[in-house]
Amino acid sequence: MAAAPKAFRLAIFLPFAFLAVMAPPLPASAAGDPARGESLFNSRCRACHAADRDASGPRIRGVFGRTAGAVAGFRYSSAMARAGTVWNDETLDAFLAAPAKAIPGGAKSRGVADPRDRADIIAYLKTLTAP
Repeated sequence: MAAAPKAFRLAIFLPFAFLAVMAPPLPASAAGDPARGESLFNSRCRACHAADRDASGPRIRGVFGRTAGAVAGFRYSSAMARAGTVWNDETLDAFLAAPAKAIPGGAKSRGVADPRDRADIIAYLKTLTAP
């Protein structure tokens, strides 16, 4: 049996190569690097959030599984207070990517564009379990 011509092999291979290149990035739920996430958190998020105290944003310790707008004593925007979002990998990824889209009318306006950065920040947030 003769080998397939080079043009035929390319015609079969190229669509799959294109799909591999155009595949979406790994979701944020893929394992992130918590140490890198802590560094990113400190440089991008710490101005408004701290682990154990409220600042201009609510404390973030124990954020996983918590309902948005539920830190007692923190004054949330009305949009965040009524959002009903439960924070998990997917909801945090969507919120960090585009806060105004995830919770329209919320106070947070600056997102984290890079999926790897979001995955790493989320991995760090997972280390901050409730006391």
